[in-house]
Amino acid sequence: MTAPHALGAGDLDHEQLATLAKEYLLAGHLIDRAGMPHVVARGVDAMRDVAVDEWMAASPVYTTRMQRLLGFEGDTVETCFKGMQIDVGAPPEFMDFRYEVTDDHHGRFHLDHCGALMDVEPLGDKFVVAMCHHIEDPTFDATGWATNPRLRMRPVHRPPRRPADRRPHCEWSVTIDEAAEPGLAPSQAAVLGRSKAARLPLAVIATPEGAPDGLLDYAGPLDPDLQMRDFATPALVAILDEVCLQGQLLAMGFALAVERRYGPDAAVETTEKQCTGVAGVVAERLRRALALGAGTADVATVFELHPAFRPRGYVDWDVVVDGDVVRLRLGDCAATEEEGFHSWITLLASGHDRALGAVAGAVDRHWVVDAEGPRQWTVRWTEEPAEEPAEVALTKFSTGVKFGFDR
Repeated sequence: MTAPHALGAGDLDHEQLATLAKEYLLAGHLIDRAGMPHVVARGVDAMRDVAVDEWMAASPVYTTRMQRLLGFEGDTVETCFKGMQIDVGAPPEFMDFRYEVTDDHHGRFHLDHCGALMDVEPLGDKFVVAMCHHIEDPTFDATGWATNPRLRMRPVHRPPRRPADRRPHCEWSVTIDEAAEPGLAPSQAAVLGRSKAARLPLAVIATPEGAPDGLLDYAGPLDPDLQMRDFATPALVAILDEVCLQGQLLAMGFALAVERRYGPDAAVETTEKQCTGVAGVVAERLRRALALGAGTADVATVFELHPAFRPRGYVDWDVVVDGDVVRLRLGDCAATEEEGFHSWITLLASGHDRALGAVAGAVDRHWVVDAEGPRQWTVRWTEEPAEEPAEVALTKFSTGVKFGFDR
């Protein structure tokens, strides 16, 4: 009898890989949702300022990486829009951006559905203005800067919605004015750009045997209805790695922003809470998306595929089914060797491992995690179910936790 084992990306078919890509993009967006409840206690302005720095640090770095990976580098509006279609800041369907290119220098987009707005609208106009005005203005321009320093995104209309059911939720014009002064490089991105994560070599899109089952790049025209299943299997595997790296960079940007304002102890505490919250809700979504059960191989699969421990070129993460337990090991790797940056993996390496229990418990509350030595853990079944971590419960305020992809 063959022993059960964890499923890896290589065991998934094309449709499952496409589903995983959408889940990873939404998981990256939920990173922000998991961190902000632990910042907003300091006030809405604190939340706003940390969010601005967080996204301005990560977005320009990962935007240029995805452009290079999929072969659509350029300095046009279309190039910018393509990048936004595969960005944790704009996970498809949850953030339903609809793009229209007029020419190389002009375009527009609107959001038929904005999941982020659905999260903050019940909190009142102060939170809506903080997100839709104070956060989006500089961070949209930072994303555009990565394509062209003269690219500007400006609102045609945006929330607070008047009337309350106004649709689309917002609309923006996008312009590149060659006569304008180029925007300054975001200082936050310059700092994060020195990390090992930012300098990680790009994944290689393998040449398939026979005809590809989709696009191997995105060099062709913008597809306003692009779906992850449109990409070929080798491209999807590479995209998965880059999207997971987007999440790692965003978490590091969050930690940098907290540390700059409140010191290293606050950065460690808040980043661990962020990781615990998002780890649990994403594990729950992965189990549902891949139709997994609650057995040993199932919990091992969630640990194997969870984006918090990927990409493998950055995180040396080993998951082994050993009888009725699962053994986890974090090896020496670029992620553990980051200097000057707090990240999920540097915290995990130093013993901040609450996120592991959140992952196991999301599969079934009877799964718990015990440390067995430096950077080694065992996942085992217990008779008494563990309580859901408070950080996971807080993250569940986001509508993204239960969001169902429905094109």
